[in-house]
Amino acid sequence: MRRHIAVFAVLALSAPVVLSAQDSSAAKQDRKEVRHDRRELRGDRKDIRHDTKDIRQDRREVRQDLKSGDTTEARHDARDLRQDRRDRRRDVRDTRRDRRDLRQDRKDLHEDKQEKTDSTK
Repeated sequence: MRRHIAVFAVLALSAPVVLSAQDSSAAKQDRKEVRHDRRELRGDRKDIRHDTKDIRQDRREVRQDLKSGDTTEARHDARDLRQDRRDRRRDVRDTRRDRRDLRQDRKDLHEDKQEKTDSTK
């Protein structure tokens, strides 16, 4: 009988330690995901700035080519302009998705913290 009580006592005392280790692991993973999402957002914003500069340059080149009468080069620059615009739209869409992921990960992290404070009460 004592053996059963001892086993039960060990299990009862080790359960909170195991649960808190799992909670800290989930919180650690959520923090890692938040950092990753922030890094993704910075990269997307950098890409958008770069694409915007390319678009401005392509617009100038198209205007200059049309002004000088070089329609072949103007068509080439217009094609490049369309591609840069498409790329920027994709980057903006990706930024929205990353912001949504970041919000969700922050929410998960906050919930993990709440669960941890609730479990210590």
